[in-house]
Amino acid sequence: MKHSSAKLSALAAGLLLGLSGLNAQADTGKLLLTGGVSSIDGAAGGGLTPWAVIGSNAEDGEIGFSANVTAAKTQDYGLKTYGVAVGIQNRVELSLARQDFDASPAIALNGIAPFGVTPGQHINMDIIGAKVRIAGDAVLDSDSLMPQIAVGVEYKSVKPGSIGSVLDFLGTKTSGTDVYVSATKLFLAQSVLVNATLRSTNANQNGLLGFGSGAPGKNSRSIVPEFSIAYLLSKNVAIGAEYRGKPNNLEALGRAAGLGGGLKEEAWKDIFIAWAPNKNVSLTLAYVDLGRIIPGITPKRQTGVYLSGQIAF
Repeated sequence: MKHSSAKLSALAAGLLLGLSGLNAQADTGKLLLTGGVSSIDGAAGGGLTPWAVIGSNAEDGEIGFSANVTAAKTQDYGLKTYGVAVGIQNRVELSLARQDFDASPAIALNGIAPFGVTPGQHINMDIIGAKVRIAGDAVLDSDSLMPQIAVGVEYKSVKPGSIGSVLDFLGTKTSGTDVYVSATKLFLAQSVLVNATLRSTNANQNGLLGFGSGAPGKNSRSIVPEFSIAYLLSKNVAIGAEYRGKPNNLEALGRAAGLGGGLKEEAWKDIFIAWAPNKNVSLTLAYVDLGRIIPGITPKRQTGVYLSGQIAF
């Protein structure tokens, strides 16, 4: 069940119209866009990777709230995410996210074995996240070399539907936990923000294909890097790029099963522009390159567009 470009455009137009029409007037001490946007996993940061910043507009002594919706479309797949987050005293962030992945091409797996994948199958994944700022302040320390540092955890539970038989064949689990540490540095005078994250994970395609692998695949955790850089064109417009490394747990299993590199996992990348008309609303548009996702059934690179909207108080 592929989403058409027309449907994605309609969703994007509706999102832009609805969010641009908001007229919240709350004022806070945070600078526009320095708190990041919402990642697909629910944590504040870039679209693909978390930053050390704490979501919402809450400063010390305050509690804030944010909500987001995201749509992404590549040649063969589609992803929608919805999330909410609470920021507590600019120190702690708690988040919830739901991912809805259109995995329609997976029906081709029935030609390899009688997996019973049904047409138009979607994969849903719920993510519970927590992040704690442990050192630094991205804005207050912008005139020094000290970054803001945070540690985070994301518990993920996937509901694969009829693709569950495929996950059983691969020997993957349907739940797992990612742990990460992020360092975010804002060079305010140069209008540049950089972030580096190290993630400990055993998730396949962020968890949408389960966690770990049966032998001879890799079942242990991997430490993978993630990077973001953003340049503030003005006080409310930023451009940037992201890179998210992946553990590639399943390739060895696929080769042993005679699939060659058909289960290889590749890094995710994007180039984005973010606009914040005020401190309560931000919109992010990106070109995404998700590499080859299950190249045994969809051999071309999965590139496309990503649109995300967030409200924060």
